[in-house]
Amino acid sequence: MPAGDVCVPLFGFARPAEQPLPMIDRHALRLLSPALDALARVLARLGASADGVTLVGFAAGLCAALAIALQAWWLGLVLMLGSRLCDGVDGALARQTQPTDRGAFLDITLDFLFYASIPLAFAFADPARNALPAAALLAAFIGTGSSFLAFAILAERRGLARTAYPTKGFFYLGGLTEATETLLAFVAMCLWPQAFPWIAGVFAAMCLLTVLTRVVAGWQAFGSR
Repeated sequence: MPAGDVCVPLFGFARPAEQPLPMIDRHALRLLSPALDALARVLARLGASADGVTLVGFAAGLCAALAIALQAWWLGLVLMLGSRLCDGVDGALARQTQPTDRGAFLDITLDFLFYASIPLAFAFADPARNALPAAALLAAFIGTGSSFLAFAILAERRGLARTAYPTKGFFYLGGLTEATETLLAFVAMCLWPQAFPWIAGVFAAMCLLTVLTRVVAGWQAFGSR
């Protein structure tokens, strides 16, 4: 185990603190990295900046939310996928040019705003059916986001090594609901908008389980001086 890394026992198994549950996000990143790197090389030759790609992706995400609010499900889906493509490319582009703390800050901040915009858009699309499930999902997102960022702050303070996601600009604590799982849930919502209350409810429960595992991981990782 690298120096500074922390391993915590969770549900009877010893896992790195940053990966309390074995989910698909890390594997998806490994599969997509070659294509993202190739696209980033093309953009770098064209003079694109990582921050510019981040902003374009965020704008596409807001347009996706607007389309969903207007019940243009397929347009929202396409724009959302484009937004997430930009979110994958910006990091690869930053690594090929010059990663900055400003870029990492911008990326994570706009990601959280994008994730909040999609449930809100479904609430606008059909307030009677979707408002309460959307509120529950947004509350769950607050839990996952706050536990994620709180762990990252304290992990940085203690100098914990980033083994599961070494290319991230900060300590990236995994969980049951990461970026890939969230995107799959959003895709399902766009494909079956009438099932939004059920999809949102199930995913909110998964988010709460993620919060629980992160609380346990943090409690154990930061329990000693």
